[in-house]
Amino acid sequence: MSVDLVGFLGVVMLAYLVPGPDFLVIVRAAARRPALGRAAALGAQTGLCVHMCAAALGLSVIATRSAYAFTAIKLAGAAYLVYLGVRALLDARRGAAGRHAPRAGRRETPAEASTPEDADGAGPSAAADDDRRGSFVEGFLTNVLNPKAALFFLSILPQFVDRSGSLTEQIFLLGALDVVIGVFYWLGLVGLAARLRSVLGRPAWRRRWERMTGYVFIAIGISVAATE
Repeated sequence: MSVDLVGFLGVVMLAYLVPGPDFLVIVRAAARRPALGRAAALGAQTGLCVHMCAAALGLSVIATRSAYAFTAIKLAGAAYLVYLGVRALLDARRGAAGRHAPRAGRRETPAEASTPEDADGAGPSAAADDDRRGSFVEGFLTNVLNPKAALFFLSILPQFVDRSGSLTEQIFLLGALDVVIGVFYWLGLVGLAARLRSVLGRPAWRRRWERMTGYVFIAIGISVAATE
């Protein structure tokens, strides 16, 4: 069995370097707290494991050959991206409303402007666990409902396998490499985003970031829905 690992790794790295829905979900979560970014990253890679298993078992082939099934997955993914975009825009609006709320005779200090959500590990344990769980689910659903992730395992990955060997074993091997590379890449991205929290954590910059990611989410969702 001979697998083109060099070519496959090059394609995988290029795919990760091009920003997509996973990138936006993970960076947005990491801008709030690094722990949330890590949870979103692990959720995205768990979703990738679902695509890998589906491809190995032949379920992805069935889904893509059925126009109704593929359309349903595509529209569900598009709707979820639009939902994330709308929620980001609402968060930005709530932040703007909070900033303009009347204060008791003095300006809000940076320390007061930060919420427990902005400090890594701060706040009640149960609330922190809920936030991490929510970020994990966002990352998971964003990846699972992304039809491009499924198509990657059906159209791109097979180009690097040896047809004379076991396709299932090779899909699991290459898929596992994809997942592991993604874990390290996303954790590095979370670390970079954590360094920028001093900027993104400022109320004005945070509102701009939420608005920008909200519009991008909606644009990507519309693009996914319109794709034939």
